[in-house]
Amino acid sequence: MSVESASTLVERRLRYIERQRALQREAAARDAVARPMGSGPTNRHGMPTVPAGQRVVPNWPVLDLGDTPDIAPANWRLEVSGLCAQPLSLTWDDFLGLPQVDDVSDFHCVTTWSRLNNRWRGVRVRTLAELAVPAPEARFVACTGYDVAPGTTIPYTTNLPLARAVEDDVLLVHTWEDRPLPREHGGPCRMITPKLYAWKGTKWIRRLEFLAEDRPGFWEVRGYSNTAEPWLDDRYAD
Repeated sequence: MSVESASTLVERRLRYIERQRALQREAAARDAVARPMGSGPTNRHGMPTVPAGQRVVPNWPVLDLGDTPDIAPANWRLEVSGLCAQPLSLTWDDFLGLPQVDDVSDFHCVTTWSRLNNRWRGVRVRTLAELAVPAPEARFVACTGYDVAPGTTIPYTTNLPLARAVEDDVLLVHTWEDRPLPREHGGPCRMITPKLYAWKGTKWIRRLEFLAEDRPGFWEVRGYSNTAEPWLDDRYAD
C-alpha cells in the first residue's frame, strides 16, 4: 500500500470512528425513549433483568435449523465485506490476534427462555468495523453462517442496524464459561447480541456485510420481527 493510500485509509478510519460514536449515541437514545417491559432488578443497560414473556433457565437449550456444521478452526474463515474501505478475510489465527475482550451478558431466546450471566470471550464487532471502515452510506449489517436449511443451499442469515452491531457487548465469541464455544451453540465462533433476541446472533458465523439498505434474513422473511427488541416483547412482524 502506498503512503498516500495508507494515509487516506487512516483518515477514513478516523472519520468512521467519529461516526461510530454517533451511532452508539443513536442506539442509546432509542433505548432511552422506549418503555421497557420486564421484571427484576435493573441490569447494566437500565432494563429489567428479565424481559417480558421470558423465563430464566439454568441450562443453555440448543436451537438451530437442523444443520450443525463441523468447522475446524483451521478451516474457518471470516469475510468482512460490502460497503467498506478495507474488506477483510480472516483466518482463525488472524481472528485470535485481534484485541480480545471478556464480558458477562444475558442471552434471550425468542422462544421465551433467558440464560443469565454468561461468561464470554471474543472480539467486538466494533473492532472489525473499525478495521474495515464502513462507507458513510452503510447503515446495516447482514450476517451469514456456515449452516443451511436442510435439503437446501439456503444459508442462515440475519440482519441488524449498524448502530446495534457496534454496541460494546456485541461480540463474535469463541469461548463460553471458560471453555471453547460448543459446536452445537455455533462453535468455533458465533455472534452474540445481548440487547436483541438471540437469533440476531448468527451461529457458525462466516460473513459480515455492510449495506446501505436493510436486507431481512432467514427468520425475518418468515415472520419474525425485523428489530427483535426483547424489552418491547418484539417477537413477530406486524
